[in-house]
Amino acid sequence: MLVTIPKVLDTQQLRAIRQLLEHAGEAWIDGRITAGYQGAPVKCNQQIDEFSDLALQCQQIILTALERHPLFISAALPNMVYPPMFNRYGEHMYFGEHVDGSVRIHPHDGRKLRTDISATLFLSDRDAYDGGELEIIDTYGTHSIKLEAGDMVVYPATSLHQVRPITRGVRTGCFFWVQSLVRDDAQRSILHEMDTAIQTLNQTQADSQARRSLIGCYHNLMRQWSET
Repeated sequence: MLVTIPKVLDTQQLRAIRQLLEHAGEAWIDGRITAGYQGAPVKCNQQIDEFSDLALQCQQIILTALERHPLFISAALPNMVYPPMFNRYGEHMYFGEHVDGSVRIHPHDGRKLRTDISATLFLSDRDAYDGGELEIIDTYGTHSIKLEAGDMVVYPATSLHQVRPITRGVRTGCFFWVQSLVRDDAQRSILHEMDTAIQTLNQTQADSQARRSLIGCYHNLMRQWSET
C-alpha cells in the first residue's frame, strides 16, 4: 500500500528543520556510510550524521509531528519508528535501484527494528530542483513521486525503489522506517480502508449500530493480526 500524506510538517516546523540543515556544516557526511552491501555501490548523496545533536533536534520535530498525524497513524499503525534521517542530493547525485534492509539497529538504544514500511518526507520545494523523483516499483508498475515540501509518502519496505539523478538544484529530504503493529501489507491495507470508512461514517452520524459493528470488526481484526 502506497499512501501519500500531505502536510506532515506545518510551515513553522518546516522552516525550523530547514534552518538547522542549512547550517549543518560538517554534520553532512557521505551517505554511503549507512548503506548495506547492495545499496552502497549505487548510492551517491550526503546524509546528516545520525548521532549529531543537530540530527536529534530535527528528529524530535518530526517525531512530534508524526504522533499527531491521524493519516500516518491509520496507514502505518506504528509500533516503533526508526529515528528519522536526513539526506541531500546535489546535481548529478542519485540513489539507484535497491530494497531497504529488513532489520535496522536503533542507533540510540540498540533495539532491533523490523522495517515493514519505508517513508520519505520531502523538505525541498518542488520547483527548487529538477530530477530527484522517488520511483517505487511494485506489481502495479513504476510510481514516480515528487511532493511538495512537508508532504510524505509511505510504502512497503519490500518495494524496489530509487531516487532519480538531480539535474538542477538541491533536493533535501528525510527518510525513516516503521515497524508496524501489523507486519503484513495486505492486512494493513484492509485495516486502513476500514478505519477511513469509520471516520467518514462518524462525520456523517450514520447509523450508530452499524458503526459500532464496523468498529468492533476493526478491533477484532487488530487483535488477530497485531504484534506488540
